[in-house]
Amino acid sequence: MPEGDALARAARRLQVLVGERVAVETPNPRAALKNIAQRLDGRRLEAVEAVGKNLFLSFEGGVTLRSHLRMKGRWRVQPLGRELHGSPPWLVLRGSTQEAVLWHGPVLELDDRARRRLGPDILADPPAIDAMTANLRGLVPETRLGEALQIQRAVAGIGNMWTSEALFDARVSPWLTLAETTDDEIRAALRAAARLMRGALAGPRTAHRVYRRKNRMCPRCGEVIRSWPLGDAARMAYWCPGCQRGEGPPAE
Repeated sequence: MPEGDALARAARRLQVLVGERVAVETPNPRAALKNIAQRLDGRRLEAVEAVGKNLFLSFEGGVTLRSHLRMKGRWRVQPLGRELHGSPPWLVLRGSTQEAVLWHGPVLELDDRARRRLGPDILADPPAIDAMTANLRGLVPETRLGEALQIQRAVAGIGNMWTSEALFDARVSPWLTLAETTDDEIRAALRAAARLMRGALAGPRTAHRVYRRKNRMCPRCGEVIRSWPLGDAARMAYWCPGCQRGEGPPAE
């Protein structure tokens, strides 16, 4: 699933349409049922903001469109009139010289209430580390750290990949429960996530150190990197048992 840095990059690309009156189409039949084109066509796009894993597009008249990409969605900005290939896109916003196309983005709604359900954005400058730590402490203490960092009402923007990389950086296992994790360790993981994601947003991504590196050697201690499904959602956790504090999965 695209994480907060991917949405921030999409928001940057969409800035070329801000200030323009846009022609709006919803070629995908499922998107057409939402009557989005009828509500937005011809309105001026006033702002585009990424918050966590969401994009909020603000149009004149106080109308806001929320986009969430789920697993496969992506935004593309291209010259106006370029031929569209493949399945019908969910949304097309056409300006004077550029157009933004949303592919495979099933969450589209003319409502910004979801914003109020989100925790502080990990990419905020500066990130609200204390508030995020307090939110995490408010979760069920038996929640595994690798799951907790991905609960969007506590911290907005972190997904599976950056959870793995941040916990490796902080030297703590995703299998620790919140009750077993110190405040200093939580803060270290949050700061690592913010730093790594900002680095990815600023330039080319560096190579992953543990994510999708099962059975390879840890670049820090040489132990073999492990992976195992974590929690009810069975998101795959990646970690080094040699240099990340905490035990592995309980059912090993």
